[in-house]
Amino acid sequence: MTSTDQQPFLSIKDLKVHFSTEDGIVKAVDGLSFDLAKGQTLGIVGESGSGKSVTNLTILGLHDAARTAIEGEILLDGKDLLTASERELEQLRGNKMSMIFQDALASLSPYHTVGTQIAETYRKHTGASKKEARDRAIEMLRRVGIPQPDTRVDDYPHQFSGGMRQRAMIAMALVCDPELLIADEPTTALDVTVQAQIMDLLKDLQQEFGTAIIFITHDLGVIADIADDVLVMYGGRCVERGTKKQVLSTPDHPYTLGLLNSMPSLDGPVDVPLTPIPGSPPSLLNPPSGCRFHPRCTFAEKVAGDLCSTERPGLEVIDGRGSSCHLTAEQKQELFADFAATRHH
Repeated sequence: MTSTDQQPFLSIKDLKVHFSTEDGIVKAVDGLSFDLAKGQTLGIVGESGSGKSVTNLTILGLHDAARTAIEGEILLDGKDLLTASERELEQLRGNKMSMIFQDALASLSPYHTVGTQIAETYRKHTGASKKEARDRAIEMLRRVGIPQPDTRVDDYPHQFSGGMRQRAMIAMALVCDPELLIADEPTTALDVTVQAQIMDLLKDLQQEFGTAIIFITHDLGVIADIADDVLVMYGGRCVERGTKKQVLSTPDHPYTLGLLNSMPSLDGPVDVPLTPIPGSPPSLLNPPSGCRFHPRCTFAEKVAGDLCSTERPGLEVIDGRGSSCHLTAEQKQELFADFAATRHH
């Protein structure tokens, strides 16, 4: 997505993830494509239920195979993860690819010390001895900024604060130096000071190891801080993608514009009113026809005929920039002009 000579380390092509439920088929992800190079951070943003987390659990192979139908291609360093066996995926998880979950307390076992859990991950993938794994756990706790790591290594998760638990989760995710790190809203429950420290930590570790990072969030402020590129999801589809500066400064889709207009700007005028997006996210059991955003879009009436409600707009990507919308470039320039005039990023 960013102009780079590197081959993509992760490449997703036309991914579809559909779940069978008692009520019908949930189209959680419905035709998603993107590439990510090593050393780059892709921010995936969208409301709850847009398909962000499902996409990343599918990359890791953490889905219920009996209830899930998956189509498309997920290539990690050239290997197709969708055709890999469970044994192969287990070898890759924690070793070549890893995930930081949103709720560290729910993700860490209360019955084992933090150090044991980090060391066990390391031993499984490297065959290290217990002492080597314990030393590695202490080293990782020190690296993520936990004070007195040689004693805290023997503490249980409930003895850590929220921010410290999140750091311990990051230490566990990074203990085998994975080449792909997926962070699923890892700072949501933390105060802004700890949030900033976690973001700096991820950036430092990425610089050190050249890790490719997918950062999932609904917070555009976090995206502005950490991402190189941004992918905006709505209703299981990508509606816009581009560099961070392109997407946040000159949004090219009404949904992205709506997200930006509903959050305060730190460097723009203080008296600009916030404008929430009307309506609710679509049901993925029975999603709207055509453009999935059209029932909530204030500009749908500007498009001739009933194109928005009948025809799915394509995602045309030019120089890494793409937007799936039936509005013409001239219409967007005119209709989005107020945003450019009142807000600065």
